[in-house]
Amino acid sequence: MSSVAALAPWLGGALLVSGVAVGASRRRELMVRWCAWAVGVPVATAAFWWGRPGIALLAVVVAVVAVLEFGALTRLPHTDRGVLAVAVTGLIVAAAFSPDQVWRVGAVGAVTLVAVPLVAGDAEDGLRRLGTGLLGLVWLGGLALPAPLGTLGLALFAAVSIADVVAYFAGPRLGGPRLSPLSPAKRWSGTLCGAAAGLAVLALLSAWSWPAAAAVAVGGPAGDLVESLVKRGAGVKDSGQWLAGAGGLLDRIDSFVGALVVLIVLG
Repeated sequence: MSSVAALAPWLGGALLVSGVAVGASRRRELMVRWCAWAVGVPVATAAFWWGRPGIALLAVVVAVVAVLEFGALTRLPHTDRGVLAVAVTGLIVAAAFSPDQVWRVGAVGAVTLVAVPLVAGDAEDGLRRLGTGLLGLVWLGGLALPAPLGTLGLALFAAVSIADVVAYFAGPRLGGPRLSPLSPAKRWSGTLCGAAAGLAVLALLSAWSWPAAAAVAVGGPAGDLVESLVKRGAGVKDSGQWLAGAGGLLDRIDSFVGALVVLIVLG
């Protein structure tokens, strides 16, 4: 696996090439999204360069914002959102600095999420709150993985991002069957092209392994569909409006989180 110093030129080059392509397209939406990536990629690279403390710090910030967006989409009470944010943060810190405690921290977080609606005596909405909180813990808990992964986490982030971009452009042009009713705009053709591009990036960055390949090819699209499920339930198009031209943070990291969860399952 290459070092962060070795990966940085590749990431910078990809950002530059994509910037030229976006500029040539003259599509304002894509230009604004590229500007968001132009800020995000250097920040992520710097965090990984710092090592586990930097990765953990970035993951905690991303996790808290993602939990707030997830809580707003699913109409979780503020108490549940706070407990979920603390639980995911605990997983990230444990994975970075005390890996042998991860499952214990996760179990405590899950039990606490279950206890909140029970203690509140919420007979009407308690079951939904309980299930939603556990879904958030399982899904967003994947953000605990980048710190122990180290440079592989950065390579996975690059591969999933490229796969998303290729799928975005290839699907509408190639057409074919829809990927899922949850996301009618996405096509199998785009997903397969995106997966091929993501796997090529893994190979190029010397990060190839079967678990990583499955994470990019299967976990990435699955993570996107999970967020589509949540957004359809909320009746909204984006998870937020604060990220210029790109909706919310969940809209940008859903595929990456899905890939991380698959990587955890595959060990």
